[in-house]
Amino acid sequence: MKPDFRTRRAAQLGLTALAVRPPRSRRTSIPVFFAGWLAGELAPQLLALTAADTVQHVVRRGLRDRGDRAGLALAALSAVGLGSVIATSARARGEVESALTEALGPDYAGRLPHPPTPQDLATPWGQIVLPFRSRDPEVVRERNIAYAPGGKRFLLDVFRPREPVHEAPVLLQIHGGAWTIGNKEEQGQPLMRHLARRGWVCVAINYPLAPAHRWPAHIVAAKRALAWIRENIASYGGDPRFVAVTGGSAGGHLAALLALSQHDPALQPGFTEADTSVQACVPHYGVYDIAATSGSEDSRYRLESLLAPRVFGPDLDPETHLDDYLAASPLNRVAEDAPPFFVIHGSHDSLVPVAEAREFVARLREKSREVVAYAELAGAQHAFDVFPSIRSAHVVRGVERFLEHTHRAWADDQELTPARAKNS
Repeated sequence: MKPDFRTRRAAQLGLTALAVRPPRSRRTSIPVFFAGWLAGELAPQLLALTAADTVQHVVRRGLRDRGDRAGLALAALSAVGLGSVIATSARARGEVESALTEALGPDYAGRLPHPPTPQDLATPWGQIVLPFRSRDPEVVRERNIAYAPGGKRFLLDVFRPREPVHEAPVLLQIHGGAWTIGNKEEQGQPLMRHLARRGWVCVAINYPLAPAHRWPAHIVAAKRALAWIRENIASYGGDPRFVAVTGGSAGGHLAALLALSQHDPALQPGFTEADTSVQACVPHYGVYDIAATSGSEDSRYRLESLLAPRVFGPDLDPETHLDDYLAASPLNRVAEDAPPFFVIHGSHDSLVPVAEAREFVARLREKSREVVAYAELAGAQHAFDVFPSIRSAHVVRGVERFLEHTHRAWADDQELTPARAKNS
């Protein structure tokens, strides 16, 4: 039986409240995340649905009794809340731009190969209205290519422009899912499709999952995929010399660790000679404090409830095998030779508190010789970039500008290197 008008509006108001101000509780973090994430990123659609449902009810029935009037009041409160969420989401454009300006300089856009136009910076409402539409005539996707033996967990997809490219910069996308679930179909799609339209070649990978596969199988697989890119991506139009890496949540952890563990032989068994350096890293809502050395209670809870029993396994107790956890922790791997980073995190993240990203950025800025940009997105939950939304659209375009700037700086340095060698 269909819920009555007041019940529908009350449920919607509850979802809206979780998007506006999610409660901080470990016991409810997962349902709060799901509800707040969907309400936050689908706020325009939910606002339209609220308005349509309210108008339809009032036209058909009017305001006959107290339940109708209460439902109308609840609808009005939802509309105000959703309007606030939409306004907060739109702030991502300024937040991302401020992060880039702070890190790259106020004139950075003038150094881009294609400085953004007003249309590039505008909200792409055509994509947002139909956020789950996946077809893109400008992008070719080649699916399920094996990058190592082992079956479906060692497959990747390549996204490339329909028009042939040559020596295009490459992006490696690593999915999240707490190291235990997920696949290459689920994350990073808006960013990869956008970059492929702009001339990039993008690679999304699967990797073995816990608990069937214990750490460090996840990062070893990511490094094997990177080695495959170096050997094979030229045949897809990519430049194996420039590879950036990104990912969200556990994928953000793996992306950051990949960037901070270049050529570590312990993580490259049987392929120590492979070049596993990356030229840029853009982790989204990543997990950085694997060993819980920052003193955060949330990091300690994650270590004891998820990482130690399911990802690392009971044979690697963190008290007696702390070095294994430290080696897996980007927070403890930060060094001066880190590549350029653009760290992105939401202020309302219920699964990985924003304080973890702040600490990671602080350590990067203290030690790294390269650029470290940081965008903290007001009101953003975990996984805000899974499908096109107001917020994710501005983040995608900001990431493009960061990567284009980094690639341009890298290309300029490549041109200068022979001249330096000749003059030395």
